[in-house]
Amino acid sequence: VQLVESGGGLAQPGGSLRLSCAASGFTFRRYAMGWFRQAPGKERELVAAISWTGVTTYYADSVKGRFTLSRDNGKNTLYLQMNSLKPEDTALYYCAKSSRIEKWTMTLADYDYWGQGTQVTVSS
Repeated sequence: VQLVESGGGLAQPGGSLRLSCAASGFTFRRYAMGWFRQAPGKERELVAAISWTGVTTYYADSVKGRFTLSRDNGKNTLYLQMNSLKPEDTALYYCAKSSRIEKWTMTLADYDYWGQGTQVTVSS
């Protein structure tokens, strides 16, 4: 299993970034996926999750209305569109694969493979 994130960088408050996660080594279309983030000194938290079909999504309250999670099962790729970025969105963002086939989960412990992370910094 390999998850490779890209798209992070520096953005100004109010700006946008689009993260991508290229997945390989497993049947991507059969697993729920998630984006997590971890800021210095804080615990890793779930930002957004999406079901294997893409029909069901979850967003943390802190990003609801600003971030959009989507997936392209034909390209084995997960996306996170981040708009109206705030300084508090600054963190290392990780793509993760859920551990069970066609099972919905929002629990960190249920994600078994993680990417290396991509840094998002929101600052003027």
